[in-house]
Amino acid sequence: MTRPPLADRAALARNRARARPDALFLHREARLEVEDRIALVNRTFTAPAVVTGVPSEWAIPGAKVVPDDEVLDLAPGAHDLVVHAMSLHWADDPLGQIIQCRRALRPDGLFLGVLLGGDTLAELRAALATAETRLTGGLSPRVAPMAEIRDMGALLQRAGLALPVADSDRRAVTYADARALMRDLRAMGEGNALAARHRGVPPRALFPEAGALLPRRDGRVEATFEMIHLAGFAPSADQPRPLRPGSATHRLAEALGTREGKLSD
Repeated sequence: MTRPPLADRAALARNRARARPDALFLHREARLEVEDRIALVNRTFTAPAVVTGVPSEWAIPGAKVVPDDEVLDLAPGAHDLVVHAMSLHWADDPLGQIIQCRRALRPDGLFLGVLLGGDTLAELRAALATAETRLTGGLSPRVAPMAEIRDMGALLQRAGLALPVADSDRRAVTYADARALMRDLRAMGEGNALAARHRGVPPRALFPEAGALLPRRDGRVEATFEMIHLAGFAPSADQPRPLRPGSATHRLAEALGTREGKLSD
């Protein structure tokens, strides 16, 4: 059975084309974090590649920058670093995207990914759903479903990456009102591009009512953005591997310089 697509790729391309550089603060913060993580790796990368839908913000020096198409323009084994930058949350097949990145890596090459996670715009999602249900008795998709960190961590393993790591951080951003929040989403190219979105004109009262339901801090509406960071290495024969359970040759108590004892009831 064929799964329906998540994104209307033509609408997503239009949204991204209208993005304003001054509104791409999430991309800039994500790039700074990625650069910090690359700097922590004791290695010089000579053949990096970046997969992204917003190339203007991801021109890493010396990197080949390719669009986040269904089939990535990456040659097998051509790169020692591949960064999938702020696009996986729009992918119909995120596992397939990560597998293609892994195949493009040389042995022991590094994959890094950064994407918006499941807590992103949770407040707006809930407010729109409540308001639309009150007004129409139903609801339509208006905020893209985004992956949870545990699911993305599992995809790293399924893609065949070694030493997989997934972590996340959250940013709370405040806006003057709901209109300012939605204008900012459009300006960063993250407007509604869902393939299943309702194409008709929404009720006039929908967005004002949803805005009234948003949480506020000091009189300003609040929005959460969760950033999920992924890391893993292409398999290599000389990578460290965990020991088999039960293969230890020394007791933990010896290493700690203490005595072993039974737990008290």
